[in-house]
Amino acid sequence: MTTSGDSVPFLDLGALHAELGPELEAAALRVIRSARFLLGPELTGFEVAWAAAVGADHAVGVGSGLDALTLGLRALGVGPGDEVLVPSHTFIATWLAVVQVGAVPVPVDVETPVGDWAHGALEAAVTPRTKAVVPVHLYGHPVDLDPVLELARRHGLCVLDDAAQAHGARYRDRPVGGLTHATAWSFYPGKNLGAFGDGGAVTTSDPETARRLRSLRNYGSTQKYVHEEIGWNSRLDEMQAALLSVRLEHLGAHNARRARAAQRYDEALSDVGHDLGLPQTAEWATPAWHLYVVTSAHRDQLAAHLASQGVECNVHYPVPPHRQRAFAGTSAASADLPRADELAGQVLSLPMGPHLTDAQQDVVIEAVRGFRP
Repeated sequence: MTTSGDSVPFLDLGALHAELGPELEAAALRVIRSARFLLGPELTGFEVAWAAAVGADHAVGVGSGLDALTLGLRALGVGPGDEVLVPSHTFIATWLAVVQVGAVPVPVDVETPVGDWAHGALEAAVTPRTKAVVPVHLYGHPVDLDPVLELARRHGLCVLDDAAQAHGARYRDRPVGGLTHATAWSFYPGKNLGAFGDGGAVTTSDPETARRLRSLRNYGSTQKYVHEEIGWNSRLDEMQAALLSVRLEHLGAHNARRARAAQRYDEALSDVGHDLGLPQTAEWATPAWHLYVVTSAHRDQLAAHLASQGVECNVHYPVPPHRQRAFAGTSAASADLPRADELAGQVLSLPMGPHLTDAQQDVVIEAVRGFRP
């Protein structure tokens, strides 16, 4: 996406190459010249660096964020007949991963736009079949993990947190990624730490979980032509690992730019009327600001107004998972999830990214302030 005239892109990926082009091109050329494209030194180097960055002992690169969730659940022993507690308001991949291991997603309605649960509701959803909980750090804001982990300890559950949008986020001054049994990551191009294609990883400090992940991603094998279990073909390739290593070196600086943009939005839009709700940051959280999501009962009108002013916005997410045709006929489809339904009609993501300029952001701010429902 590129900017022309006064138009403001939702995310300017072209500017990323303009800034880091020489480093990215050198990394790509290094991989091409090496003639090593899978399970090589670039992947090993990135895995070591990413695990260290998020406070985990191990990182295992896989083919996508969905694969990270699926293989993470499988490595933790979740399988057919198990129930997994999932948030009602999230991208559908969180739910799909549960189905792909043969388990049943049990949605628990959220309290906030960033996916925090009412913990009494979470407790009430636990049954003898419950095996795991999958909290989601939505939009880059950490979930309040301590109550989730305490519930998991009492009921003997495993916790796989979905950090697909939370690269660099911190919870109670600890990095997200080493706080639960395992953490699933997406490196989809638009993420804070994005690849140039699909990619993902799982971080964990449990060596057995890491061993199983390395087996599952590679046909159920850790020794060539010896297959201990039914596995997948889901390996983060050398090219993506090399490019991600370049981007990882700049993640802190890029997240700082995102935080500054969020602060400018907060300051400029705090007194806007027409029921505009701004993101709220918990005192124990340091968000990654993957997205800057506002809420409005007049969301569709606001979005149309911004589009008319050349501002590209997005809706994350317009149809909650339990309303998707993919889950028609399941128990989840009939779940009573009023907060998820409400948010689906209210959330709007404003332009956000490390290359959003002050001038572009001023266009967005002026357009939002000029909206009249």
